[in-house]
Amino acid sequence: MAEHTINWGRRWHQLMAILMLVNLALVGFNLSYVTLRGLYLRYTPALVHFYDPVLGIEPQPLTQNYLRAVDQLIDSVAQTGLESASTQALLIDLRGQSHLLISENPYLVSNQMPVFAKLKRRLRGYVGTSSAEAALARFWQADYLAEMGWEPAIGFFQGRIRPLLERNFYREINEMGQYVDEFWRIDSIFMVIFGIELLGRTYGTSRRRSGVSWGDAIARQWYELPLVLPLWRWLRILPTTVKLHHSGLLNIEKLLAQITHEPAAYLSDRVSKFVLVRFVNQTQQNVKTGDFGGLWQSSQVGTTADSKFDRLSDRLIQLAIYQALPTVKPDLQELLHHSLKGALTRNEIYGGLKQIPGLSAMPNGALDGLSTYLAQATCDVLAESYADEEGRVIIEQLSQNFRAALGQGLQDKETSAEVRQLLNDLLEEFKYKYIQQAEYQDPETILEEADQLFEQPPELSPHSREMPAGDD
Repeated sequence: MAEHTINWGRRWHQLMAILMLVNLALVGFNLSYVTLRGLYLRYTPALVHFYDPVLGIEPQPLTQNYLRAVDQLIDSVAQTGLESASTQALLIDLRGQSHLLISENPYLVSNQMPVFAKLKRRLRGYVGTSSAEAALARFWQADYLAEMGWEPAIGFFQGRIRPLLERNFYREINEMGQYVDEFWRIDSIFMVIFGIELLGRTYGTSRRRSGVSWGDAIARQWYELPLVLPLWRWLRILPTTVKLHHSGLLNIEKLLAQITHEPAAYLSDRVSKFVLVRFVNQTQQNVKTGDFGGLWQSSQVGTTADSKFDRLSDRLIQLAIYQALPTVKPDLQELLHHSLKGALTRNEIYGGLKQIPGLSAMPNGALDGLSTYLAQATCDVLAESYADEEGRVIIEQLSQNFRAALGQGLQDKETSAEVRQLLNDLLEEFKYKYIQQAEYQDPETILEEADQLFEQPPELSPHSREMPAGDD
């Protein structure tokens, strides 16, 4: 049942991600339609015929009248020839309309000045004049058309000039002085769907998680707000990308890693330096004000610090008795031998024994045996005492008294001031050495190493390996 619920949730997220992608594609199409309308008109005129009313686009009257006059001229030449009276009348009308076309500039309102400039440049180049208006006046002359040949001349106009005239349009303006844009009627369907889904999902989150209100859940999904707002629709690329990633339809982890690689490297380097310096400065401040001394006092009044110190001291005693002392037993034996020998040397009886023949080497042998015995006995006694309940109580009492005596000693003004100064100097030296060494390390190299550790398979991680069981 749980697996079925998870699969249904994943399918729902994928469906919403696809809807967001479709909506984003429509938003992109709407935003780029006016710019790319010329291409749509050339290759998909049916699409232009369908979508022009959505943006309030209508054919520009001046250019449309001009194109209709050209079509009438083509029909007249085909029926009556180039020298007929009807053809001459149409040529006169076209020369008049050409003057209006150039002087009134119908491309200005639709913000297509580059198209108008291209039209004039082609006319001047074909006719060979310095003025577009003069070129059109010359072009629509019967003798010029006869000289150039009717078919080549009208072929140039139909292939090179007519497409530029057809691209011109007029766009309606609403009462607010803005261009008409009815895309919101299409977009509102998606906005309602996204809004209901957002409210339902955040409401479910607020019910499942204690301490998270409905408003908090919506605030955490702030990046989805462009989906339900009719403004700045291009910002929907952010929630759409996130949704595609979360649904599993698109993996952008590597892309994000590459995009943020260098900024993250240098930002993390600066942040780590800031955090370390701030930590050291705060520690120095605590040392200077003597706040660390309160730890010793708090351990004597039964606070949580007491149990922490007890656990720490207990662990240190275990390490000292069971690991440290057996390791340094030869050194302890040598120290005891040296101490006993020095004590006996200063004794008058030892000096007298050395004068007796046969007993001069006896003290050295006795010292070796005695020092070995004392060293072994010390380790055994401590180990047995710590394992024994009564002995352990005595050792714990010794530890507490030692800690209390050490804390009392640190309360001395002169000693406390000296310790604080030494700790402050040590922290200051550590801070500067860290910052200086960090200057010689490449942050990008460190980040690459961190990425490699992050991508390391779990079975190779030190924490995933089973530790061998120790001997009891």
